[in-house]
This record gives sequence, C-alpha cells and structure tokens, in this order.
Amino acid sequence: MSFSITGKTAVVTGAANGVGLAVARHFVARGANVMFADMDEEKLVKELGEVGDDDEGTTGYFHGDLREKLTVANLLSATIDRFDRVDILVNASRQMMAADPLNADDDAVTTLLNQNLITSLRLTQVFAKRMIKQAAKQEEETPAGSIINLSSIAARRTQPDLLAYSVSSAAVDQMTRSMAVALAPHRIRVNAIALGSVMSASLKGALAENEEFREEIVGSTPLSRIASPTELADVAQFLASDGSGFMTGQILTVDGGRTLVDAADAPAH
Repeated sequence: MSFSITGKTAVVTGAANGVGLAVARHFVARGANVMFADMDEEKLVKELGEVGDDDEGTTGYFHGDLREKLTVANLLSATIDRFDRVDILVNASRQMMAADPLNADDDAVTTLLNQNLITSLRLTQVFAKRMIKQAAKQEEETPAGSIINLSSIAARRTQPDLLAYSVSSAAVDQMTRSMAVALAPHRIRVNAIALGSVMSASLKGALAENEEFREEIVGSTPLSRIASPTELADVAQFLASDGSGFMTGQILTVDGGRTLVDAADAPAH
C-alpha cells in the first residue's frame, strides 16, 4: 500500500505559519502540487516568493479571510485554475484564545467556533463538491479525495480558561465524524489530527510569554519534549495517502502521550 502523494493536488489553509506551513512544505517535498492559503499575504510571499498565475511550478498561494463564503469559493477557483483539480484538503487554519467561563459577555466561544469549526466545515463542504464532480469521471473504486482537519487534545481535557478552544476542538472532532459518514458514499475520507505538544504558531507565542509553560508541558508529556511541526506533517501525509485508504472519521492523537497521564497535571495545549 502506497504512502505516496506525488502528483496529487493539495490545499493547505493556515499555511503561512507553524503546523500549516510545515504540512504544506512537506507535501511539496513529497511531490504534490500545493496551494498555500492564509490571510497573511506578506508571510506567504516571504515563504514562497512571488508566484505568478502563469508559473508552471508545483506551488501557489492564496490570501484572504476564509471565514467569508466568497473567499472560500475564490480559493477553490484559484486552485482549479492553477492545478486543474483538488485531491487533498488540509484545514490547518485555527486560532486559540483564553476565555472567562463566568463572563456572559465573553465572545471567545463564538469567535473560535467561527474560526475553528465553521471555516473548516464550509471548506469541507465546498471542496467535497468539487471532489465528487471529479470522481464522476473516474473508475468507481478510485479514491475521490482526503480531507484532514486539525483539532486538539483540548477537546478531551478540561481547563476553564480554554473553554472556547476546547468547545471548538470538540466540535471539529464531531464534524469530522459526521462528514466522514456523509462523504463515504462518494469515496471521500475525512479524518482529523488532535494536536498536543506540537510547536504550533500559537504554542510558540504562549512560550514566548511564559517560559515556565515549556517546563510544564515537557514535564507532563511522557516523551518529555515538544514535537516539531514536521512530525505532524508525516501524519498528515499518511492520512492524505492511499496508505490510510480504509480509515475515515478517525481522530489521530499526536501529543507525546500527554492524554495518557492525569488530566489535572497536563496542560490541554
């Protein structure tokens, strides 16, 4: 069974920083055509250089606010214009913020549901329709597409100040399972990766503000370290490839064993 993604076309959101950038770079290195999507055009240009519409290369970039319906449609159009098809969608654009669980005026839950759940759901719906259209021209047993969501172990751990992040992560997990069942008849697989101790962009920011947080994470992680984003990219490749062809609706945990220890002693991020 092949773990190759050579020649496939992938769209990776949140691709200007951290995990999203690592996944997108990894896919390019493994021979995929990749559309890097993010709000931060300056960072995309810095990472990729100026990529023109007439460029025959294997990378492209798209910038815009994917919380907007029109932007999602434009991303699909840009991908098809450049690469003619889409086989893989990685929903890596996500946000983390603290929340006051006793403040009825705190909008963090609404904000993170919109950013982490609704955006990924809408992208999944729009890109799945394109994958279904493509599949109509293929042999019936040929895989039609793979969709990978980024979630967090916060979905299963309780920290009151991460209420919004935990709720949105749990929602992403359930959306993954629901869409996996809905899209299975169309030969599209939907899985998720639950992040723990991975050096994401948000975790870098948290560590920069509180160095003791690093010791807390490492001390509560059985493997005693924080993983590199490139390690998660390997997991994403597995889920994108035919090597995971009989897997759908699964939430793979990449956390160094943190969810195996006492929740009271382990941060949820």
